[in-house]
Amino acid sequence: MPKKCLVINLDRCTGCDSCIVSCKFENSLPLGVYYNRVLAVGPTGTYPDIERYNLPVQCQQCEHARCIEVCPTGASYRDTETGVVLVNRDDCIGCRYCMYACPYGVRSFDKEAGVVGKCTLCSQLTADGYSKPACVHNCPGSARFYGDLEDPESDVSKELAKYDDECIHQLPAPDGEAPLTRYILSPKYASWKENL
Repeated sequence: MPKKCLVINLDRCTGCDSCIVSCKFENSLPLGVYYNRVLAVGPTGTYPDIERYNLPVQCQQCEHARCIEVCPTGASYRDTETGVVLVNRDDCIGCRYCMYACPYGVRSFDKEAGVVGKCTLCSQLTADGYSKPACVHNCPGSARFYGDLEDPESDVSKELAKYDDECIHQLPAPDGEAPLTRYILSPKYASWKENL
């Protein structure tokens, strides 16, 4: 099964929020609903040695997705062809168990529709096998990459191959979620913080 995910190069992320805006526009998200957000990590340190970086956070496409395990209706599921974690809005009863199970807080409840939504890696765009998610396409810093971690010729694999292991990070996985999203942060810019 493919391991479709995002790789985000924090060395290049300016915190402009274009990923948030393009996601909301592409997915017609109502006020208060976000599938993507950008956190400011820091500043930390003592002047003049101060560090700060921007951390975009969205569905981490976990290999061990707790959100799927706790869903009583099967609305949260993994697509068998793409491997992407999705939500079937028709089967969602709005119980929000998946929101509580997600350690990253990246699911949103749409009060008007009464259902939970999340980043789908723009499956409506990427189903053709050529297009990129809106956030990747619209990133002015070219900090976002989309592809299959299992494919060495994918954009994500090629970007990761440019960096040493010390520069490649994942969000903490408190219950063994094994998130697929990778972040690149070079020590010369800032040190990766495990606890946000």
